[in-house]
Amino acid sequence: MEIFPELSYPALPSDARFLFGHRLTSGRAILMDDSIARYDALIRSGAKRLTGYQRRLFQAEVATALCGGCARQAERRFGWGRETVEKGLHELQHGLRCLENFAARGRQRSEEKDPQLAADIRALVEPHSYADPELKSSRRYSNLSAAEVLEALITKGYPREELPSERTMRDILNRMNYRLKRIQKGQPLKKTKETEAIFANVQQVREQARKEPETVEISVDAKAKVSLGDYVRGGKNPDRQRR
Repeated sequence: MEIFPELSYPALPSDARFLFGHRLTSGRAILMDDSIARYDALIRSGAKRLTGYQRRLFQAEVATALCGGCARQAERRFGWGRETVEKGLHELQHGLRCLENFAARGRQRSEEKDPQLAADIRALVEPHSYADPELKSSRRYSNLSAAEVLEALITKGYPREELPSERTMRDILNRMNYRLKRIQKGQPLKKTKETEAIFANVQQVREQARKEPETVEISVDAKAKVSLGDYVRGGKNPDRQRR
């Protein structure tokens, strides 16, 4: 008579080994090694799909049911961190929950790690920056590139090897709400192709009008429209027409 493993997964003692090779008098194996390996792999896969408190709670329940509540056995059997399993057992037993701080993980940003560096960058860029000409956002535009900011910091006394790369500096400027944009001055209207013909026509009409005694000649000095204030930057006039 062949004996099959039950669906419940019993806990193994600390010195227990796989039952591969253990046989009854009939010669049939009670439990094969690959069956235990499949169960363990399934449990590890389930734990990887969870995060934070839910993962610790799952590991604690598995350690209680299959490892006699021993975090060290769970570490050897499933490869979990012993301290994490112990924390999960503590939460499970006392009904408490430790709050996660995922935001504190990973590398800290350069401007957050060194506030003086951020202050020096802002002091260098701010005199060369200006607001959005159309006041549509709070973004600041600067005509200083990331490479120029790095060179200015080196001139200020920062060692080159301690400064971030040019690409990282570009990201820092973007996080500080600065965008690279060359400041353009308003350009005057260019001479059109019909300019000569227009002036020739005006001169012809003027000569003709001077010969008529009933015609009065009036001279009007008209100036072209000139953009003033923030609108002159970017080469735009108040009518939003690019020059």
